[in-house]
Amino acid sequence: MILNVGQALASTTDSTAIVVIRAPSTDVDLTCGGAVMLDPKDSSAETRPAVAEHSHGTLLGKRYEDPDGILEVLCTKGGTSSLALGGSPLSVKTAKALPASD
Repeated sequence: MILNVGQALASTTDSTAIVVIRAPSTDVDLTCGGAVMLDPKDSSAETRPAVAEHSHGTLLGKRYEDPDGILEVLCTKGGTSSLALGGSPLSVKTAKALPASD
């Protein structure tokens, strides 16, 4: 799927919802709980159980990114399933340290 900045996506495995903050220009496989994330307005989406290894949860208000830094999303609704890009789990983005003032 091609992602766009500002695009909202929802999980089919739990209540997780996200907004894309930074997106690659290439086709990517963004999943939650092992299932592809979809448009939250898509009423044809079937609910399915999460894959066990993708059940670490998402936290409301946290930003998640891939190890290469090409994708960044903001979690707008937390859930029990975890996010992954191409099978690799996304991690919570840490705040950058401010320079020390003397």
